[in-house]
Amino acid sequence: MSGRGMKSLLGAGLALIATSWLSCGQDHKLVSIEVQPTAGFNFGSPDPAAQANFTAIGTFVHPPGTADITNQVTWKTDIPQLLAINKGVVSPQGGGCGVADISASMNSGGNFVVGYSTVTVSDSTNALCPGGSSTLGIVSVSLGGAGAGAGTVTSAPAGITCPGTCIAQFTVGNTIGLNAVPGAGGTVSWVGCSTVTGNTCSIVVPKGTTAVTATFN
Repeated sequence: MSGRGMKSLLGAGLALIATSWLSCGQDHKLVSIEVQPTAGFNFGSPDPAAQANFTAIGTFVHPPGTADITNQVTWKTDIPQLLAINKGVVSPQGGGCGVADISASMNSGGNFVVGYSTVTVSDSTNALCPGGSSTLGIVSVSLGGAGAGAGTVTSAPAGITCPGTCIAQFTVGNTIGLNAVPGAGGTVSWVGCSTVTGNTCSIVVPKGTTAVTATFN
């Protein structure tokens, strides 16, 4: 083989070695995290004994691939008073209902990567909660006006005595009466009622929450 051919072969070999070294020398880099199940979980009640399991799947490059990184990521929730989460195991805290985001994050070679899912804590006994009763509605009373401190509102059937207890649940479709008692010489005006007769506000209870205001003058 001529000297020129030997140099050419040697150069090609060095180039191949350099290319392989550069490829192998790159870090195994995390580029994304998928939190499974991606649709999240729905707890039927805020029972702290209930548990669900999330899994964090990391996607890497150099070389490409995926791996279970559940025990390596940092797990968090944006509503810690609603949920507790540890290594992907999530439980209600027993203190209410709602929808919370949960996240799994990792710092990989200076690259911060995070994935998300959601958890819903329902309560069928509370009309204010996700999955709440379709047979119960919430009536909320606010007191206003210069004479607010001198007036009271009570409901029939019983449930509201405001100030004090200004929100209560009633059966959807039933009519309740809210009776205002102004201070001496005072009057009351209502907002949010189905009908008003004298000092009494009547409401046909719908699903969800109905807010009414009694303004004392």
